[in-house]
Amino acid sequence: MTQDLIARAEAWLAEDPDSETREELAKLIESADVEELAARFSGTLQFGTAGLRGELGAGPMRMNRSVVIRAAAGLAAYLKAKGQGDGLVVIGYDARYKSADFARDTAAVMVGAGLKATVLPRPLPTPVLAYAIRHLGAVAGVEVTASHNPPRDNGYKVYLGDGSQIVPPADAEIAAEIDAVASLHDVPRPESGWEVLGEEVLDAYLARTDAVLTEGSPRTANVVYTAMHGVGKDVLLAAFARAGFPEPVLVAEQAEPDPAFPTVAFPNPEEPGAMDLAFATARRTDPDIVLANDPDADRCAAAVKGRDGEWRMLRGDEVGALLAAHLVSKGATGVFAESIVSSSLLGRIAEAAGLGYEETLTGFKWIARVDGLRYGYEEALGYCVDPEGVRDKDGITAALVFAELASALKEQGRTVLDLLDELALAHGLHATDQLSVRVEDLTVISDAMARLREQPPTSLAGLAVTKAEDLTEGTEQLPPTDGLRYYLEGARVIVRPSGTEPKLKCYLEVVVPVGSAEELDAARAKGAELLAGIKKDLAAAAGI
Repeated sequence: MTQDLIARAEAWLAEDPDSETREELAKLIESADVEELAARFSGTLQFGTAGLRGELGAGPMRMNRSVVIRAAAGLAAYLKAKGQGDGLVVIGYDARYKSADFARDTAAVMVGAGLKATVLPRPLPTPVLAYAIRHLGAVAGVEVTASHNPPRDNGYKVYLGDGSQIVPPADAEIAAEIDAVASLHDVPRPESGWEVLGEEVLDAYLARTDAVLTEGSPRTANVVYTAMHGVGKDVLLAAFARAGFPEPVLVAEQAEPDPAFPTVAFPNPEEPGAMDLAFATARRTDPDIVLANDPDADRCAAAVKGRDGEWRMLRGDEVGALLAAHLVSKGATGVFAESIVSSSLLGRIAEAAGLGYEETLTGFKWIARVDGLRYGYEEALGYCVDPEGVRDKDGITAALVFAELASALKEQGRTVLDLLDELALAHGLHATDQLSVRVEDLTVISDAMARLREQPPTSLAGLAVTKAEDLTEGTEQLPPTDGLRYYLEGARVIVRPSGTEPKLKCYLEVVVPVGSAEELDAARAKGAELLAGIKKDLAAAAGI
């Protein structure tokens, strides 16, 4: 077994074009580190609907130039098989370790395969790439990013010519083409032949951001903004300047791109502690709102000052509902859509406004494909407020629309919290929470799912489970996915493995009727109590 492992490692080493990973792998072979070699050669990173994502390092189970070249060759072969072999592929990248190298390798592979390739001018937000695909008439796009993953990770996200991320069966067809790449020596990689774009593609994206705001709307909100060590700052500042908002106050320690993400444990606004520096800046400057992007700026987080004077993050579902209410007030028409793990409040808002409403599987790859989409959101801080421009989540335009909402409320002497209260009075208090378990051993996730399937809970927090669905079988509205959905009296629970991280995620929602403003505090207390009870009982039922 050891000899076979070392032979595979040596064969990989012979093809590896990167001096850093070659040196790393040579040391592992030399020291015969069987455990580490086995971890890296136990299979290959699986290409799925999220593309590729993993830790940087040598070997087929890590993100590296060899894996990326194979992925690019597989995508090129897929496009040629679809009759698009003379089309354009546009490539974007973030500021993580190796992102620029992976982008350049992808461009070289595309040109070597006979396609045309063009690369964005520098590290830019993912939504700029999603916009550029349709703007340039490309047949596909690639974004090199690991979004909000830890610093040692990178990833490879694939879009097709409609400007939205791949969905089945394209993912499996591309994966099969990747598997068919026998040797890197068979993949031509010329030294030139692709175009590096100038500023015009960014200028076109920024011109498009004007479309998300209502002409003559208030633009007075004062904002503290953090880019979370990512690529959002310059584009967001340019968009806010074009729109005429006051210049946001930057969280200086997190303003510039830094692949080490030195001030946060995880570069994700949802993670505990990630917003501490933003709140410290807010306490000094007293803005109306705090806004944050994740490192590739496709997500947007918002925070407000509570009635106790302390800053607090709004949940993704709260921002989702607030943006929806604002778009309704602006006269939006079309369909509002969200993933099944997001709050059912969006459906109530859409129904009351006489708008269409759809639920999809998790991920913007599904939300973006809804016919007639006007607005889509996902509780994990993803918002699409301009589907004609960007068929994906976009943290820049979402920040603009949220700042417009805050400005409109400010002019009326109201706050974001006032609007949340009004939505609770109109539609019931929708309280959401998440039980999220990060694991080292992936069998913990599969064991928990198996346990829930074999012994489904009959009640949670004293609420009877009225209906249980195994989503692997699909429903009339949804294609199959690995997940479980429970309906309770006044509550809903969804359990699923994360598609991008080693996590089991459980999404909880309770709806508490509210008769008057005086009942809001009691309703919130009851909602929090029920969520805590559901979380405790669900953890016990899943064995986590």
